[in-house]
Amino acid sequence: MADIYSKLGVERGADEATIKKAYRKLAKELHPDRNQDNPKAAERFSDVTAAYDLLTDKDKRARYDRGEIDEQGNPKAPFGFGGGGGGFRPNGGRAGQPGFEFGGEGGEFGDIFEGIFGGGRGGRGGGFNAGFGGGGARRPAPKGANVAYRLSVPFEEAAALKPQRVTLSDGKTIDIKLPAGVEDGTQMRLSGKGEAGAGGAGDAILTIEIRPHRFFTRDGDDVRLDLPIGLDEAVKGAAVTTPTVEGAVKLSVPKGATSGKTLRLKGRGFHRKDGGRGDQLVTLAIDIPADDAALQAFVEEWEGAATRNPRAGLGV
Repeated sequence: MADIYSKLGVERGADEATIKKAYRKLAKELHPDRNQDNPKAAERFSDVTAAYDLLTDKDKRARYDRGEIDEQGNPKAPFGFGGGGGGFRPNGGRAGQPGFEFGGEGGEFGDIFEGIFGGGRGGRGGGFNAGFGGGGARRPAPKGANVAYRLSVPFEEAAALKPQRVTLSDGKTIDIKLPAGVEDGTQMRLSGKGEAGAGGAGDAILTIEIRPHRFFTRDGDDVRLDLPIGLDEAVKGAAVTTPTVEGAVKLSVPKGATSGKTLRLKGRGFHRKDGGRGDQLVTLAIDIPADDAALQAFVEEWEGAATRNPRAGLGV
């Protein structure tokens, strides 16, 4: 079985940022929506998703690095039980023969295991075989496969953390709450919402995609907006209506405002993981009408136009 790090194409000591970057790249390449005619890509998408989930869980990653769990997160049996090669393995004799085969000389490993699992030969419980039900370790029944989903979320709803409805492969729907700090590529695991299996249902792995907006853009946890204002509003100052991710509000434009001036609406951005929230940054853009005869006549008679150099600060 491939090393879990190699599935993501990273080194064993890679930091979380490197792992996240590698996963995002693979997830875009292998996503089922982009590979509808390639089932192997969908299978690998599930594999890299499972690898990413394990490696971003600090406890599981440490246990995997110590060899305590396998790539699926299942505990490994002691002393390499179930492995190939020498040493100790179930049904080590001819095909069809029950029992175990022990490596080493003089029954050395047999004595060790009997001491752990039930005393000496002929002791209570029938020795080592009795400790395993008389026939070899029984692995738990496998769970069903995980199922990958993509959820496209409107920009405003992602910023405001509005509940989303997901339709599962069986036609059922489930309402979910977006996590604080959600961003494009964030993954959510819905326990037991995957395919059915003998050991229980697998999970649904939900990848969030935030749709671009026609006039809002994201800057970290802040939301940016370029807001057109009239010349009169800029000169005299005004309370103007501006859109936000949660509806329109009034914004105070100061007297003498210029294009490029940025105003801040606190708490109107994306929710952060620490419980806070970003702001909305509104950059003003003065809108001048193209064919306004009265405005043109005013500028031609305006004495300040001939004496003021708005580019003086640039040394020209």
